[in-house]
Amino acid sequence: MQTLPLERAHPAPVLVRGLAVLRTREAGVVLFILVLGLVLHAWTGRFLTPTNLANVLLNSAPTAVVALGMTLVILTGGIDVSVGSTLGVTAVLLGYAAAAGWHLGPLVAVGVLSGLLLGMVNGALVARAGVMPIIATLATLSLYRALGFQLLRGKWIADIPPVLRPVGLGTVGGVPVAALLALALTLLFAYVTARRPLGRHIYAVGGNAEAARLAGIDVARVAFVVYGVTGMLVGVAALLYVGQTGFVQSNTGVGFELQVIAAVVLGGTSILGGRGSVVGSVLGAVLVGQIKNGLILMNVSGLAEGMVAGVLILLAVAVDLLRTRRGAP
Repeated sequence: MQTLPLERAHPAPVLVRGLAVLRTREAGVVLFILVLGLVLHAWTGRFLTPTNLANVLLNSAPTAVVALGMTLVILTGGIDVSVGSTLGVTAVLLGYAAAAGWHLGPLVAVGVLSGLLLGMVNGALVARAGVMPIIATLATLSLYRALGFQLLRGKWIADIPPVLRPVGLGTVGGVPVAALLALALTLLFAYVTARRPLGRHIYAVGGNAEAARLAGIDVARVAFVVYGVTGMLVGVAALLYVGQTGFVQSNTGVGFELQVIAAVVLGGTSILGGRGSVVGSVLGAVLVGQIKNGLILMNVSGLAEGMVAGVLILLAVAVDLLRTRRGAP
């Protein structure tokens, strides 16, 4: 009896898939991170040291955590510019609770639940009251900032007990705990956006809200959920922030929203909604942290950070608009 030869797997499909991955925005961000890292090390001689790389991951973690939620918001066609003020209020509450002797578990509950509550206010304004996202979150940006000032009464919360230090500054095998937490959340949100119905609904709403509504998707519910989740993630970032700094001041969180939005748009999420990924946003957060660290190593004034972030946002939005006009994926 004649034996038929086994067919060999043709390498072409594998090669095609590999080339497709290399063409993605995420791959471009990874390449830019690597090249910039080499340039910064050649310039400063210190960037690629293990200690400095750990610092980049540590300082990028809060931005990366909130960028996960901001990605969901922007994917739906919205925006949340109140995350910095939300971080400030949540950090104040955590500072007072920690100073009062609260343990880690209750502090985690305070951070997550207070952030969730503030995010749900944004969600109610956008999804239920029908206020435009930029207007709603600009209003809560001012309201939450004023609330933070009132809670602090013009003072700092200093000498906070180190109960949150293991979360903010702890390491496992030389890798910051904060970075590992950001990685775990990234994997979770990547799974939700790629495999779960909520993820498909988020992309559908951002692609065409009216078509999504006609398809039976509760557009208002999706919007409410993404703003609430973003607030909850800001609460997690506040836990990391207080654990890292050990104090809370009146300007906590000022400019934080700019860093988060920069990370998301640099990571390839379209500001018009419907296109992007949480993995790209986290890579964008690492890139933002890398740039900030590089400016410090080069002794550039801290005032330049905002200018650099603004320029990066404009460049990323311009690239996104050009890709949209050309019909690029």
